[in-house]
Amino acid sequence: MLCCSRNNDKNPIVRNHTKKSRKCFTCLVTCCVFWFLLCVILVTVLVFVGRHMLYNTMPPGYISLITKPGATNYTYSKNSDYLRLSRDVRPMLYKVRLHPHLKDDFFDGFVNISLEVSNPKSQLVVHSKGHTVFSVELRNSVRNFKLLSVTENLKYEVLVITPREKIFAGNYSLSIKFRGKLEKNFVGFYKSTYNRGNVTRTIATSKFEPTYARQAYPCFDEPNMKAKYIVQLVKPKADNYIALSNYPVSGIDTLDDDNEVVTFQESVSMSTYLSCFIVSDFTYTNTTFNNSGNQTELRVYASPGNLDKTTYAGEVAKKVIEYYVEYFGIPYPLPKLDMVAIPDFVSGAMEHWGLVTYRETALLYTNTTHSTANKQRVATVIAHELAHSWFGNLVTMDWWNDLWLNEGFASYIEYKGTDAAEPTFQMMTQFQTSELHSVLSTDATLSSHPIVVTVTTPDEITAIFDAISYNKGASILRMLENTVGEDNFKTGVTSYLNKYRFGNAVTKDFLDEIEAAVPSASYNVSELMDTFTIQMGYPVVTAVYDSSSQNYTLTQKRFLKDPNATYDSDTTYGYKWTIPITYTTDQGVSSEPIIFSHNVDSITIQKPSNANWLKFNSEQVGYYRVNYEESEWLNLINIFNEFSTADRTHLLEETFSIAEAGLLSYGIPLDLSKKLANETEYAPWSVASSKLQSLALYLDSSEQNDNFKTYVKNIVTNAYSNFTWNESSDDSHLRRLTRVVVLTLACVVDHEDCINQAQEKFNNWIVNTEEALSQDLRSIAYKYGMVNANESTWYKLLEVYEAETDANEKLKLINGLANVNNEDLLLRLIDLAKNESVVRGQDYFTVLGYISGNKAGTDLIWDFVRENWEYLVDRFTLNDRYLGSMITTITARFTTQDKLDEMEEFFAKYPNAGAGASSRSRALENVQQRINWLANYKTAVENWIVAVSN
Repeated sequence: MLCCSRNNDKNPIVRNHTKKSRKCFTCLVTCCVFWFLLCVILVTVLVFVGRHMLYNTMPPGYISLITKPGATNYTYSKNSDYLRLSRDVRPMLYKVRLHPHLKDDFFDGFVNISLEVSNPKSQLVVHSKGHTVFSVELRNSVRNFKLLSVTENLKYEVLVITPREKIFAGNYSLSIKFRGKLEKNFVGFYKSTYNRGNVTRTIATSKFEPTYARQAYPCFDEPNMKAKYIVQLVKPKADNYIALSNYPVSGIDTLDDDNEVVTFQESVSMSTYLSCFIVSDFTYTNTTFNNSGNQTELRVYASPGNLDKTTYAGEVAKKVIEYYVEYFGIPYPLPKLDMVAIPDFVSGAMEHWGLVTYRETALLYTNTTHSTANKQRVATVIAHELAHSWFGNLVTMDWWNDLWLNEGFASYIEYKGTDAAEPTFQMMTQFQTSELHSVLSTDATLSSHPIVVTVTTPDEITAIFDAISYNKGASILRMLENTVGEDNFKTGVTSYLNKYRFGNAVTKDFLDEIEAAVPSASYNVSELMDTFTIQMGYPVVTAVYDSSSQNYTLTQKRFLKDPNATYDSDTTYGYKWTIPITYTTDQGVSSEPIIFSHNVDSITIQKPSNANWLKFNSEQVGYYRVNYEESEWLNLINIFNEFSTADRTHLLEETFSIAEAGLLSYGIPLDLSKKLANETEYAPWSVASSKLQSLALYLDSSEQNDNFKTYVKNIVTNAYSNFTWNESSDDSHLRRLTRVVVLTLACVVDHEDCINQAQEKFNNWIVNTEEALSQDLRSIAYKYGMVNANESTWYKLLEVYEAETDANEKLKLINGLANVNNEDLLLRLIDLAKNESVVRGQDYFTVLGYISGNKAGTDLIWDFVRENWEYLVDRFTLNDRYLGSMITTITARFTTQDKLDEMEEFFAKYPNAGAGASSRSRALENVQQRINWLANYKTAVENWIVAVSN
């Protein structure tokens, strides 16, 4: 109804009606406001009551994720930072139960974490990645806590658990029921397969270092969040399946008609990345080792078809670990030691405590199938991983910044362990070529990084598992031991391990114990080592000799491959180092190091009066280079044969490297290379082969290329005639290794007899592959016998490869396939490699590297990677450091500005490098260095070749 039609005050009747209308309108508005407010109040009450009823009808403490798994529902400040978990909440005990569904792609899990809370908290944060969370329960000894929300944060890979009320200091229990993906992705808890006859067998296994335990179970996934474990694994009853974890089995119970639950004994306290879970049908060989008077069981597991290849690993492990028990003066801390060969494994091996896992190539060996190099690799990898039982497991770095405390030490002590197990390998003399030289090259670039480096994200953490943490860490420990003395070093190491056992430590803690073991040192151990750990790079020491006083004056500066590189020297030590200087003369080695402090400009060293010559950095133990005036270099060349094998190796590597940096005429290393004509030892030839092959790359398009190859053939001929293709059962370990190096170099420079022998042996074998080639020489025959192979021969080798079951042999065969000089066949191999049934994912980047190392395949791989980058990222993820490091491998033959431009364009198109960021920088720097080399030194080398060719 309409209350009024229009306003007319002159009519009395209208005036009276208007007053009534105004009163009606006011009432109407008042009523509307009243009912609106009443509705708001009622809705508020209903919501409150509804929520109260909802929480009280749920099981106590239960809350489901409202959002889908993977969605981010922030209930906290957008500025929250969970890169590091709070120290106020620490795990004490994990009770983990995992049920892998081997026929499917998932596993069910349950974890109960006993927590110690030291300060009031409004939230609990635990690491978790890729899980569907079904339930979360938080309780203490008195009651269950109701939860407001459980939220997944993808960026930080955490679950944020928010109770309805603040929790206070005390002990709590956090239980989470979840489901995860069981895929063939090599990290976390994952699926691996192998063929047993015509049947594909599936196992579940794990690899958690550095930040992948969170993919298997919600946890506090940081190295200093140590806790004990009680593990349960569900396994099939049938098909001989077993379950393995860090500790021995305590019981097996029936779950249902098809499955059993295996429970393991409670473990010692350890970091999450050291936990390990395996469900497989593997079998084992076993032995025991002397563990400070007690016998501890040692088992080596493998797939049934590989069981006969586990014996050697057990023999080596027994000798190595008994040596470590004596060396460290501390018993092996666990009640058992298992080693397992995994068919699909991303790393070489992983030191899971009590259950060490390996690639098959790093654990399996027989003397009828594998090469001398394979045997040495098995021994050294075992020695490396078992060293972690003390350095890394018993005492763990506090955070990944100090990764070198784990990996650098294991990389050094593995040489002592292998030497104890296999003294004929002469491992301590191989340290230069196996560990030191490669990292001296890497560390001479601006793209290097300090040993102790700040890392926070998973990508940054993954990236530092590199030559700096491993090789440089090992090299400076070798230098430290030589400086303080072997006995003092050993005393300091044992003191460190005892002081921080079952705990965590930082670099200073280790160095303090070494310092305490050196009672009367005239130098500060920590300061000396800090100059090598907290700043990247290393020095070149220039030695100037004064014949009148017989004094050497030593100065130092940072060594870089690019002498014109610019960098900020405003650092703690200004790129100066405290250097322990040693020297050797014809009268012997200096009695103790002379300390060249970082804060002095120079030092003077008197040449011993009765010495005819002097060479600094005895046996290249120091992590530095030495450069002399040219006249001194010529003197050292003249007496080259008087030096020890290690010093000869040092001089060869040093002269080429310093010349490469523009600090020495190339005539010096090339003149020195003439001495190789009489060389027979492994280490000098190993260096010479590497350096001469690098020159061959630079001179590939030079008019002097043929003359250079002729020169190399001349200096290698004596060694080639000495070693030949004829092997003897009496050949020593090093002689066998040297033969391979010498023959390979001869074939690289087209030595006629070498090429003919390789071709003949390959041709005879491919006709009848049942006639086995020599284990040591088959790689050369496969590679050089296939260079000019036709399509039929290539496919025949492919058949042999696909039928082969041994992982080491498959790599040798596919290297042959990758060396064919036929682009169509190489493209076929690139396509085949994407198929997991042809090339395992763990070997994929190795195969791409083989193809790129073939001149005919370099551009093919580069084009493939650029065109398929998104496929590679989707398959392996940017967190895969092998995807990142692949870039440096496949660009190793690039020497032109055009290629450098293509690299920069590619990186600009895909700027997110993940764990490969440093590898990209290194690849760019390496290519630029090659371009500079061709511009600056190619002519000088060519002139030298012309001179010696006439």
